[in-house]
Amino acid sequence: MSGPDFDADVIIAGAGMAGATLALSLHRAGLKPLLIDPVVFDAQLAPSFDGRSSAIAYAAFRQWRALGLGEALEPHAQRIEQILVTDGRTPGAAGGGPTPFFLRFDSAEIADRSEGEPLGYLLENRHTRTALAGAVLEAGIEVLAPARVVSAAFEARGASVTLADGRTLTAPLVVGAEGRSSPIRAAAGIGTLGWDYRQTGVVATVRMERPHGGVAHEYFLPGGPFAILPLTGNRASLVWTESTARAAALIAARPEIFQAHLERRFGDFLGDVALEGPVFSYPLSLQLAERFTAPRVALLGDAAHGVHPIAGQGLNLGLKGAAALAEVLVEALRLGEDIGSEVVLERYAAWRRFDTVTLSAGMDLFVRLFSNDNPLLRLARGVGMSAVNRIAPARTFFMQEAGGAVGQLPRLLRGEAL
Repeated sequence: MSGPDFDADVIIAGAGMAGATLALSLHRAGLKPLLIDPVVFDAQLAPSFDGRSSAIAYAAFRQWRALGLGEALEPHAQRIEQILVTDGRTPGAAGGGPTPFFLRFDSAEIADRSEGEPLGYLLENRHTRTALAGAVLEAGIEVLAPARVVSAAFEARGASVTLADGRTLTAPLVVGAEGRSSPIRAAAGIGTLGWDYRQTGVVATVRMERPHGGVAHEYFLPGGPFAILPLTGNRASLVWTESTARAAALIAARPEIFQAHLERRFGDFLGDVALEGPVFSYPLSLQLAERFTAPRVALLGDAAHGVHPIAGQGLNLGLKGAAALAEVLVEALRLGEDIGSEVVLERYAAWRRFDTVTLSAGMDLFVRLFSNDNPLLRLARGVGMSAVNRIAPARTFFMQEAGGAVGQLPRLLRGEAL
């Protein structure tokens, strides 16, 4: 399809984890993607660029294996064997007053359906970015960085983007994967819905005295969830949700004060904890694009959906989208269709719309249900957690949903090549 009329088959604005995954998927299937990003890969790989870790669904990890990233990622991937969800008014992940209501998920319960996969994998974003950048460069995919899209135009035959340096690039399709403030989404006239949670996620990495055993802890407090997510090397990534004002005070606190708050919040069930590296903070909000596609445009990742990290599904939604969009485009190309046509793009939108909206609504409900100390809501959520914990099919469904294995899966999420 590439020729003198176009600079690429697909221009992808945004070379983050979802955008780079899509580029690799298209390249492996014979299309010519072109990546544009304001930040060069070397800067994205710096320890100070992104301090987060991501819980990767086992289906999404299969996608990366199918793209040849397994060898680079597996040494840094910590298997999540169990997830423990508890509720209480006072801090301390294993004590300090949690109620009898809890949830426990164990990978052994779905081993026969997941081919022995864990509930998911914990990966530091910097390692994921390193593996993706290496694969993109090794594949010879064109990357323009630093480069910033300042405008875009969408016509009947194709699309064009203009960069800050004056260059204009054309393709049958442009993908906006450049985050919540997506210029491509704005140029396409696609609005957003959402709201601010008035919460901030404080993120840090700690080393523990006792082994974590591959167990992820989600502890709900009135200010928001406190998650202890296991990493390789007996470390953990903490996602500490607080009100915006309390989080700002926490970030500004002296190291010894922060450590005292950390120990109080963490508890002593894993022995002494020591902070490793800097502390990061991220404002939390919900933002959904009103549409995932427009003429000659598709949205991916946070440009399409920015969600609360309460269930660790934000990046997984983006990776599911990358797998679905790649499959739709590759099949259209093989059928001789115009890959940027509305009829082709609607297949992608229809595939991802229901799952994205329902999962986003479910996470929003979780935030509202658990980030408070209302006695009636506390009782309701406690009874609900207790009931789910006693119903094996319900636990199985939630584990498979978290693993990305529910519904019509794209081939890459089944570990198959396009």
